[in-house]
Amino acid sequence: MRLLAAALLLVAPLGAAFYLPGLAPVSFCEEGEETESCKSLIELFVNRLDSVESVLPYEYDAFDFCQDKEEKRPSENLGQVLFGERIASSPYKFTFKKQETCKKVCTRSYDPGNSADKSKLAFLKKGMQLNYQHHWIIDNMPVTWCYDVEDGQKYCNPGFPIGCFVTPDGRVKDACVINSEFNKKNTFYLFNHVDITIMYHSGKDENWPGARLVMARLRPQSYKHTDENNLSCEGPPMEIPGEFTNKLNLVYTYSVTFEEKNNIKWASRWDYILESMPHTNIQWFSIMNSLVIVLFLSGMVAMIILRTLHKDIARYNQIDSSEDAQEEFGWKLVHGDVFRPPRKGMLLSVFLGQGTQIFIMTFITLFLACLGFLSPANRGALMTCAVVLWVLLGTPAGYVSARMYKTFRGEKWKTNVLLTALLCPGIVFADFFIMNLILWVKGSSAAIPFGTLVAILAMWFGISVPLTFVGAYFGFKEKPIEHPVRTNQIPRQIPEQSFFTKPLPGIVMGGILPFGCIFIQLFFILNSIWSHQMYYMFGFLFLVFIILLITCSEATVLLCYFHLCAEDYHWWWRSFLTSSFTAVYLFIYAVHYFFSKLQITGTASTILYFGYTMIMVLIFFLFTAAVALRAFLCQKEVTGYTEEEISILKYKQSTMNIKLGQGLLDFLPASGL
Repeated sequence: MRLLAAALLLVAPLGAAFYLPGLAPVSFCEEGEETESCKSLIELFVNRLDSVESVLPYEYDAFDFCQDKEEKRPSENLGQVLFGERIASSPYKFTFKKQETCKKVCTRSYDPGNSADKSKLAFLKKGMQLNYQHHWIIDNMPVTWCYDVEDGQKYCNPGFPIGCFVTPDGRVKDACVINSEFNKKNTFYLFNHVDITIMYHSGKDENWPGARLVMARLRPQSYKHTDENNLSCEGPPMEIPGEFTNKLNLVYTYSVTFEEKNNIKWASRWDYILESMPHTNIQWFSIMNSLVIVLFLSGMVAMIILRTLHKDIARYNQIDSSEDAQEEFGWKLVHGDVFRPPRKGMLLSVFLGQGTQIFIMTFITLFLACLGFLSPANRGALMTCAVVLWVLLGTPAGYVSARMYKTFRGEKWKTNVLLTALLCPGIVFADFFIMNLILWVKGSSAAIPFGTLVAILAMWFGISVPLTFVGAYFGFKEKPIEHPVRTNQIPRQIPEQSFFTKPLPGIVMGGILPFGCIFIQLFFILNSIWSHQMYYMFGFLFLVFIILLITCSEATVLLCYFHLCAEDYHWWWRSFLTSSFTAVYLFIYAVHYFFSKLQITGTASTILYFGYTMIMVLIFFLFTAAVALRAFLCQKEVTGYTEEEISILKYKQSTMNIKLGQGLLDFLPASGL
């Protein structure tokens, strides 16, 4: 099974995983040849508009574009709603293999004396100034704008801009660089025409009727249509002056052509988009970088086990032949205090339960994504899967938290269960609710409808909370975790620690190595969230996820071993915080990314960015902390020996002392003393 999973991880980034089970292809045929399994009408759907300069997405209708008279909205899953996707039908409708040239869609007129028109045009200008992007869909496939970039490579963007802006000082912004005619100062240029090319597989030598669409591309254009009855789609661009003083008519048009492409299979029709994103070499560099860190840590841990523990066991085995009994030293001195319950055990057990829930949810989600079930073609599936899994995994959270709290000899079990079910989810929901209020005030499409909020609360209190109580019930019924050694009644005094064995320096150092494993993947993840780039390399992500687990575990075991060698037995919170400090580095990197990579402007967008970032940081904090603590706790021989082994060693020592004493008594009379 592991070999099969490893093979799937390598295959996943190549694009073959995007043939989704249950997502049936649609066949198209020419007008007059329609059947039940073959249709001629091709509908174009529009999605929300977003920008790299603003976190606020807006619906298509918010910009006063041409609207479908009989608007249809496909059903959206929970993930699409949470991400603010709002898909709707559009007036752009085509007939298969029917060419159209400069066909009019609609006309929008604006009068400077009408306040409503002034407001609509001002909002359209703001969209062009902030470089808002259209996202169109044909046959569940993004309509891409492909253009040349550096080194002769072609980049296919699944969106295209509304228009562009030339500043009052003559600086050409964004897409205005594609046309030398876009040069008038303080002027907006609207892309009111699109040349669409639809490519299809004809179905020759295949066992399906009709043809299947395999690619949809467009090229945005700007034309000033002076005569609506005689459209030519030629001439000067459509200029919108910065000062709105005269009446303005905006005519929207399109042209569509069809091309046969039998060399592209329907199952791999996303490949041309993914191949235009040259990140594979960087991903392999990230994997190699992470593997080097893992090998380094594994070597350190193995060296400690082989060098230290092996020598300790050998030393005790040679006690019988030595002249003097050797005293315990280092970490063996604290074996009677190492399992003393920590301070704030309630909070630690709650965090551990929530972290376990997030860990299982992340593992299953990424594994399903590697199999292709949660690819970009299945919009919103990734977030839907994560939320549903989190809701259904309340039982392990309650079980782990309750049993750990019982091990800590806690008595307030009701408080423990309530905190496990409500504390961390409550913090996330409160943050999310505040962000949603800002989106609602700004009129953004990302604002979650009231009904969806009620549904989320119903899932939380109706499913997750009861399952947490069920898990806690079984957790409290279980026996506490049996420790390999007894705990002394009187705590041992901790000697003064050096700078590097104090908690804070160790915790700060502990987060560096795990962060080094993920920072390259983190860049691509942040790009997909905030720069609206497509993320599809789940095979790489899953591999980095496994490497992160190993790194967190080994870094925690290593640093806590040094901590115990310094005779400081307060390891519970230290092991919890050692790897979780990676979340602090994640936040620092997110701040760096905001100021160095993004062009976000506006107070609302800034608050939204850092609000959502704090949710990610909290989730990552709980996940890494739970992994690290469980890894250290699962080492049954934390002090190197079980209680029985220590008893045997002490028995050997006492036997040796008796033999030495008896030998001394025999020696004294014989020597005349």
